[in-house]
Amino acid sequence: MSGASALYAGFVMHRRMRPRRHRLRYRVFSLLLDLDEVPALCRRLRLLSHRRFNLFGFDERDHADGSGAPLRPWVERHLAQAGIDIEGGPIRLLAMPRVLGYGFNPISVYFCHHRDGRLLALLHEVHNTFGQRHTYLLPVEGGAAPGDVRQDCDKEFYVSPFMAMNMRYDFRIHPPDERLSIAIRGSDADGTLIVAVLSAERRALTDRALLGTFLRTPLLTMKVIAGIHWEALRLWWKGVPLHARPAPPPAPVTIVPAARATAFAAPPRE
Repeated sequence: MSGASALYAGFVMHRRMRPRRHRLRYRVFSLLLDLDEVPALCRRLRLLSHRRFNLFGFDERDHADGSGAPLRPWVERHLAQAGIDIEGGPIRLLAMPRVLGYGFNPISVYFCHHRDGRLLALLHEVHNTFGQRHTYLLPVEGGAAPGDVRQDCDKEFYVSPFMAMNMRYDFRIHPPDERLSIAIRGSDADGTLIVAVLSAERRALTDRALLGTFLRTPLLTMKVIAGIHWEALRLWWKGVPLHARPAPPPAPVTIVPAARATAFAAPPRE
């Protein structure tokens, strides 16, 4: 086992620019799980189980097509459709685990590496509160040089009744190392509408760390879904207009052409 799996703890910030300003910030944590490590990892840890009830749990049914089938073949199949061959390299999923049997992830991210270590693609798996999910597959041109990855794509999937469909997403990702960050900017014809940022630091994935994280941030997944509905009520109270929910995209995965996804090297850190 390579030991790539880890715990990331930090904060999420959302800021809406118009037609009413709205901002929130809350503490979160996620697991970065190397898909090949999951069985051994869950045998080693007492507080994390694979498809069994525990304080924390991981279940493939919360991801991909919801069938519960192994995730690696599902990811590799869609990578192949995009013309990407990672040659058996690691696939690492960043997501919140189930907490006391309940799981919900507004967004999960698959980091897909070639066997030589290059980051070749990201899959952004988006969930809404209507029981639907959709994934955006964005190649990383040239493999990720050290630094941030910037990507963009058209919005294809209905997430919130307070945002129209004619939008674009811009992603800026600092891939997981000692820290990670994921910044998403949603824009329409009038400019930036919403910005969401996850910023977190790496911790060893141990029972002690899991227990401490639970005590600091108990019932996280329940709080996330409750918070989404509470913030929706506040937006409605502020008079933000509603948008009807269209049918979901016909394909479960939107493959974005490589020209729309480029790795940018960040300045070296001193």
